[in-house]
Amino acid sequence: MKLTVVGGGSTYTPELIDGFARLRDTLPITELVLVDPAADRLDLVGGLARRIFAKQGHDGRITTTSDLDAGVEGADAVLLQLRVGGQAAREKDETWPLECGCVGQETTGAGGLAKALRTVPVILDIAERVRRTNPDAWIIDFTNPVGIVTRALLQAGHKAVGLCNVAIGFQRKFAALLGVAPSDVHLDHVGLNHLTWERAVRIGGPEGENALPRLLAEHGDAIADDLRLPRPVLDRLGVVPSYYLRYFYAHDEVVRELGEKPSRAAEVAAMEKELLEMYGDPALDEKPALLAKRGGAFYSEAAVDLAAALLGGGGSPYQVVNTYNRGTLPFLPDDAVIETQAAVGPEGAVPLAVAPVDPLYAGLVANVTAYEDLALEAALRGGRDRVFKALLAHPLIGQYAYADGLTDRLIAHNREHLAWA
Repeated sequence: MKLTVVGGGSTYTPELIDGFARLRDTLPITELVLVDPAADRLDLVGGLARRIFAKQGHDGRITTTSDLDAGVEGADAVLLQLRVGGQAAREKDETWPLECGCVGQETTGAGGLAKALRTVPVILDIAERVRRTNPDAWIIDFTNPVGIVTRALLQAGHKAVGLCNVAIGFQRKFAALLGVAPSDVHLDHVGLNHLTWERAVRIGGPEGENALPRLLAEHGDAIADDLRLPRPVLDRLGVVPSYYLRYFYAHDEVVRELGEKPSRAAEVAAMEKELLEMYGDPALDEKPALLAKRGGAFYSEAAVDLAAALLGGGGSPYQVVNTYNRGTLPFLPDDAVIETQAAVGPEGAVPLAVAPVDPLYAGLVANVTAYEDLALEAALRGGRDRVFKALLAHPLIGQYAYADGLTDRLIAHNREHLAWA
């Protein structure tokens, strides 16, 4: 089995490698190719990857290349984990929206739109080259904004499924609090990528006992602290929102906080520098503890599970993924991309039926879906007016003066990545 990771020079990659090594019975990789245009980073990450495999007794071969076509040739699955523009572009995404009093974040709001505009054309070019070289390969997208990127891939006819680590993070946290195995925890996880709610936490499968009331009663303070939301909010909602909902539920508070401290991008850039220095140590043969602070917890487990299911070798029968709605949420178009529990196998991902969604959540989901429609149109076709309309539609913006100012800033800060600008 051959897997290719595009963006293999990412500092995330050793987390993925560790999962591939530990879970080799689930996903028996014989060849792993790391593709990245940054040869210096690729050498460091590739060296550590080989040492991790060797230490854990994995006999798979790891190669590195800057040649995308060669890297994806013959691959059974291609995993995309890109950051177009690097941390420098992310730094801008997190700062210039604050000038208009709006959240600056890499996947949400104006910053998220900027990332989508930079990313979608690059991803589609890569996917077309994968299709020409190896049309049977599955594409697993971990590149943010996952919902918009996955929709672009699916609309272009690619064999693609989107992946995020939010759901598996909740699954592992809830399992630990309840004292059960993670595989026994089934989430009623509904919404869009980075806009989801856990409406039930069922033990043993989709029809099992709902342990969410007990979790909130016994561990509500700890859960609220992790989400940085007041405990009474969780009690009144009776659900656990994704931590990205704080950008919506406490927008002004978050804007004030972001204006008073260094950006997350600056923190990550410093962390990446330190990690790359560690990766260059020939004695290092395991993922360093610092990597846990980089983000992406349980990413490797989620990726292994999804790839194994798509390639027919195992994996969990039900997984939270990003895929077409197909009537699952009747208030959205069938070709909207939602994040939900799905049955996953060699034919792809089929969403499970879900209970009706409360208007409190359905309204926001529908609003953000409309924004994502416009964001994808802007990413595919370009133009100032399309960018403006997407920003005006976003529920965190929604005023023409803000949308105008943010449009000018977005184009100014991203001109080198926008062919039409």
